[in-house]
Amino acid sequence: MHDSVLLATAYLPPIEYIKQCLRFNHIVIELYETFPKQTYRNRCAIATANGVLPLTIPVKKPSGNHTLTKDIEIDFTGRWNQIHWRALMSAYTHSPYFLYYSDQFESIYKDPPKLLTEFNSELLKVIFGLLKTEVDLGFTSGYSANPETITDLRQSIHPKHDRPYPGKPTSYAEYTQTFNNKYSFIPNLSIIDLLFNEGPEALNYLSDH
Repeated sequence: MHDSVLLATAYLPPIEYIKQCLRFNHIVIELYETFPKQTYRNRCAIATANGVLPLTIPVKKPSGNHTLTKDIEIDFTGRWNQIHWRALMSAYTHSPYFLYYSDQFESIYKDPPKLLTEFNSELLKVIFGLLKTEVDLGFTSGYSANPETITDLRQSIHPKHDRPYPGKPTSYAEYTQTFNNKYSFIPNLSIIDLLFNEGPEALNYLSDH
């Protein structure tokens, strides 16, 4: 096992992603890959009154399909940030810890950075702050297809593919979700589902399960 893990950037990452972050001493986010479609890099999944809702950040690629992740810009023409924040409020207003945690997220949604990686990183710092855990977070300075001195999970955590890898969770313990009176437990949603519902117990959940 390496001490460091290489991950793709992720928008309000799934629980699986955060569990991997906590397994390693050093987290490195890939900036120099060619940006792929339909991944957690610009999408997340939350639980709403109507079931699972995917939220996708619209992006602009200044260099077309050759655009590096570090250069991906957020497209604000459709006011997606307002739409996403309203969706989060609708989904989690009645969760136990939304009132205590929401301000830190809302401030980022009101004035998001221009670049996707910066937006994701700001959210990630809030997440680790609420988990009350310190992480050593860094970024790549170039691209390596097969790095040898770091655990490479860039393509492993994916919304469309369930790929096995060492340390991948095989199951997720249930916790009380906001709409558990309507739906059975939904595993591996965005980390904010766990945070807004479990609050200070979220770190124990991530560490124990």
